[in-house]
Amino acid sequence: MKTASAAEASARHDIAPIRSHQSMSSIRSFKTFLAVVRHGSFTAAGREVGLTPAAVGLQMRSLEQSLEQALFDRGPRSVVLNTAGRAMAPRIEQLVLLYDSLVAEADPDALSGTVVVGALVSALMGAFADALRAVKRQHPRLKVKILAGLSSDFADRVERGELDAAVVTKSPRPLASSLRWTPLYTEAMVLIVPRRAQFALPDEPLDMLRQAPFIRFDRHTWTGHLVNEVLRRCDVSTSDEMELNSVEAMIEIVRQGFGVSIVPRLANVNWATDRSLRVLTLPGIDVQRHVGLIERASHTRMRFTEAIKQHHYTAVDAGKT
Repeated sequence: MKTASAAEASARHDIAPIRSHQSMSSIRSFKTFLAVVRHGSFTAAGREVGLTPAAVGLQMRSLEQSLEQALFDRGPRSVVLNTAGRAMAPRIEQLVLLYDSLVAEADPDALSGTVVVGALVSALMGAFADALRAVKRQHPRLKVKILAGLSSDFADRVERGELDAAVVTKSPRPLASSLRWTPLYTEAMVLIVPRRAQFALPDEPLDMLRQAPFIRFDRHTWTGHLVNEVLRRCDVSTSDEMELNSVEAMIEIVRQGFGVSIVPRLANVNWATDRSLRVLTLPGIDVQRHVGLIERASHTRMRFTEAIKQHHYTAVDAGKT
């Protein structure tokens, strides 16, 4: 195990090449600072930027000396962004954004570094995954870290700067003014029923909703709001059997014959060949799940998000989504 002095020496070795170019040192320190803001620790930030925690600490001390103010409250076992650091973060992000735009003008094809993105699991299975592959092929130096989860959780994390962007369902409520949502594609809300049910299954879709065990999407989520809207328009009361927050899990439960459900008609699933369930439209009901990209109005990874959006626009023009 390294002693404290050995760790400091190793850290200085890590950042020695950076010090030979002072302007580049500032930009790299700014990017490291923003990584610390996103992840909340020197260790996690170091994994993103390729430095040891000690080297990250030295960069941050050097940055504080350059700015002539402390950006962190340091304890025996923790480092927390202080008031000055929180106030400085948006301005540093603007500087990095300006620098990256200058680099982009000099080399329009350059897109590298690590991007941290949140995504719905269903998006990772299809259209968004296709976009990521396309962007990665064009920019092999780009690294993408993906976190799967729920739309409502991602919005807060994007706003705090923990995520560069996220692929989410459109919010049923207005977003914070600092956030921007761009639509990518839509999915119709449909009724799915098992081909071999473990209960008596009526013939009519509305009767199925009224009488069959209902597998409900978590009503507190953004997709859950859409399910509630479908049921409201159908004017039916359901007999809820289970409540889950995963479309994929719900589809599998219906396949096994345990109930019926209302889900988005996933763009990446070949429903017509599914031998275990049927997909039915509800008469007179047209509720769509809008999936899009959420990001801050200004951030350092806008070239990446623009590339993702452009891929989707091209796919739509070609009739692929």
